[in-house]
Amino acid sequence: FCFSTVFSQRINYGKVDSIISNLVSNNKFSGVVLIAEDGKVKYNKAVGYIDYANQKALNKNSIFELASVSKQFTAMTMMMVKEKGLLNYDDLVEKYINIPYKGITIRQLLTHTSGLPDYQAVMDAYWDKSKVAGNEDIIHYLNKYAPPKLFEPGEKYLYSNTGYVLLASILEKISGRDFIEFCNTEIFNKLKMKSTGIRTLEEKAAIANFALGHVFVPERNAYIRADSFPSSNYTIWLGNRKGPGRISSTVEDLLKWDQALYTSKLIQPSTLAEAFKPMKLSTGKISNYGFGWELRPQENIVWHNGDNPGYKTIIIRFLENKATLIILCNNASDEFENLTAALKEIILN
Repeated sequence: FCFSTVFSQRINYGKVDSIISNLVSNNKFSGVVLIAEDGKVKYNKAVGYIDYANQKALNKNSIFELASVSKQFTAMTMMMVKEKGLLNYDDLVEKYINIPYKGITIRQLLTHTSGLPDYQAVMDAYWDKSKVAGNEDIIHYLNKYAPPKLFEPGEKYLYSNTGYVLLASILEKISGRDFIEFCNTEIFNKLKMKSTGIRTLEEKAAIANFALGHVFVPERNAYIRADSFPSSNYTIWLGNRKGPGRISSTVEDLLKWDQALYTSKLIQPSTLAEAFKPMKLSTGKISNYGFGWELRPQENIVWHNGDNPGYKTIIIRFLENKATLIILCNNASDEFENLTAALKEIILN
């Protein structure tokens, strides 16, 4: 009890609020910020707009694209089937799906050490963008055009969305279930994450409380919907991909997820511990990316961010003190990283 009290006094929420208010007054941040201590919400504030054009205000229950924060859920599906004995992390990918890159393990997919080329570049070059691509299409095009691998598996760390597409496809192969159904049934529903899902464009459009992504256009001195620009079109013609992104959620649902990771609701702690281990490369160097999580052992935190057209997101778990910081932003603020660093420092110090 004494420890919890001291910790509560140490976080300066007045300073947190002042930092966010300053960004809002300078039109630099639209989103929701949540800070929890030991699972209890201590700060939860929504500022800005669901839709700038209509000046519709965000609220604490607004749903945001998570972008690559989704990867920790993909990694969880792998840990779930591993715990059931359906695979081993050092199994080769070609055991489960056909790709032209041999000798890559599931562990290397999880830790971004596979050397796989970028699937989006292949699809951008060759895919008929009047159609919507999914994982089978992506794998087919990787086989058809076979761009060279970037390095030998296990040699170095290089962030790879391709690896997480393959993980979702392996999950489907092993379980005989659709990846989206598996996530809904085994994770979101179990944790009562009622606002979380992997949604189609039509499903998102039907949600009145779905925060639209925006970018600032200096020439117009205004925030414009990100999907107004051709650079965002890949989210449409790659709209059926599974694994590297596409989950949408709220800050409170993400807190439920965070807290479940301290329990055995999904997997045993011994299984989860693998996710937070640094990866030893073939060169002897260490990579501080686990299974869907960035690792900061010196600070005893794990985290992951996401970046989609109009969105920036992050979840940081402070393991020693069981504090949680979640920021979901829908105006792709160029101050996002500064805000994250400032709030992280307040919580740590």
